[in-house]
Amino acid sequence: MIERVIIIDNVDPVIFYGVNNANIQLIRNLFPKLRVAARGSVIKVIGDELETSDFESKIKKLEEYCSKYNQLTSEVIIDTIRGGVPKELNIDEAIIYGINGKPISGRTPNQQKLVKQYSENDLTFALGPAGTGKTYIAIALAVRALKNREVKKIILSRPAVEAGEKLGFLPGDMKDKIDPYLQPLYDALQDMIPAAKLKEYTEGNVIQIAPLAFMRGRTLNEAVIILDEAQNTTTHQIKMFLTRLGMGSKMIITGDVTQIDLPRATQSGLVQALKILKGVKGIGQVEFNKKDIVRHHLVQRIVEAYERHDEKAKAEQIAKKSAEQSPQAVTQN
Repeated sequence: MIERVIIIDNVDPVIFYGVNNANIQLIRNLFPKLRVAARGSVIKVIGDELETSDFESKIKKLEEYCSKYNQLTSEVIIDTIRGGVPKELNIDEAIIYGINGKPISGRTPNQQKLVKQYSENDLTFALGPAGTGKTYIAIALAVRALKNREVKKIILSRPAVEAGEKLGFLPGDMKDKIDPYLQPLYDALQDMIPAAKLKEYTEGNVIQIAPLAFMRGRTLNEAVIILDEAQNTTTHQIKMFLTRLGMGSKMIITGDVTQIDLPRATQSGLVQALKILKGVKGIGQVEFNKKDIVRHHLVQRIVEAYERHDEKAKAEQIAKKSAEQSPQAVTQN
């Protein structure tokens, strides 16, 4: 009789063991000659050498499946342990599988284009209005790279620029003041990574979420680095961020140049960077539009209404300037 200790460190034990430990109980039933104890990420098994070896092999296969799909059903457990091949979920071009096995994929042509541009370039700009999924898809690509061990960490950042409010009036210390700006990034991660695993990643600095100012002086190797809301960076900030790109890393910059919250006299670093880096080899760009909006159907109508308003205001401004200049032209003549 021997004892084997198996560590399942790539999955959330809550998902792996099942509701009320139903999965681990099923596994015990399928290995009646073995004594199996499971706690946290550790599974101990006692029994014959050959059978415990087979048990460990099957558990690793189940862990691999659970890590990929974020779910583990009794059918998969039975198929795997009885020597079959667990049925793969047939979702075309899924980037990853989120909580409860929900497939996350590019739902629009431009989302799919972002996936392609990411695979072909080390730096990709994703531009467009709110609700088009540019940040969500970018984070999904980063999580996939981490799961596939293509990188060692994910770095997510945003400039802490007030959109009408002032940081100083928010309660709490600096972390409390900054966290609301970073919450959209946490929301996306919570859709893709089980809570226990996400906590482990963030506490171990495998996933780092920080304001843009915290990036200064760093060189980020073997990471997927995402800068969200980049339209609110200054020219110096975005240059600093872009030069953080290290060996074995990929970077995605997202932003909406129609929603700049910087002071009126300050130029957007994103707008300038797009001009300076145009045509540089190894840099991809995807421009999203209102047809890519995947939020509530009203969001698309709201964006269209604001576009009409902006076009009307611009036309009125041009007409006003033209009217003001006409009398001057007559006087000069």
